[in-house]
Amino acid sequence: MIPDGLEKKIEEAGIIAVLVINDSEKAVPLAKTLLNSGITAMELTLRTDAALDSLKKITAEAPEMTAGAGTVLTPAQIAEVKSAGVEFAVTPGLNPNVMNAAADADIPFAPGICIPSEIECGVEAGCRILKYFHAEGMGGLKYLKGINTPYKFLGLRYIPLGGLNIDNMRNYLEAPEIIALGGSWIAPSKLIDAGDWDTIARNADAAVKIMNEVRG
Repeated sequence: MIPDGLEKKIEEAGIIAVLVINDSEKAVPLAKTLLNSGITAMELTLRTDAALDSLKKITAEAPEMTAGAGTVLTPAQIAEVKSAGVEFAVTPGLNPNVMNAAADADIPFAPGICIPSEIECGVEAGCRILKYFHAEGMGGLKYLKGINTPYKFLGLRYIPLGGLNIDNMRNYLEAPEIIALGGSWIAPSKLIDAGDWDTIARNADAAVKIMNEVRG
């Protein structure tokens, strides 16, 4: 459910900054800070009242950012994020109603998985890129490689999120199963709330440096 052109953009990005924004006025400065450090993809989670307005501002004022919506839990939210102009949507779990709504709305979509039956549900719905959550809590890269073994011939790709950080991101990026990783440590909400763009930029710079070392 993610077209080839967008798949290429996500793979080239390598890192998807996972964000929680409480004040939409912080959205564009945050996006531009990330872009300046070389992070070109983001997942803005629908966990605050400011999320949709933040998405609208980013898609309008920072169009270079590949902007996606995360924590999409209902079919109604699919319609909302489409109106905000997002390029893709992801979920922490696999909800068939949300997955079907994304297909009906023609929104590129990656459902969350952590067990084989969820992989199979995603595959049946046409998904070839899946979100792996909670990555470290479930057993990390070793667990993912294990459950992906029966499906390896399908060429599935994964976006791991949960417990990733500057110390373990390299291992994930080196794995061919990983198209990109989700990083919530790069711009945690407390830094966004404080407008601490310098620290966010340093976090982003360090992550991009490792990504470039691994993927060139």
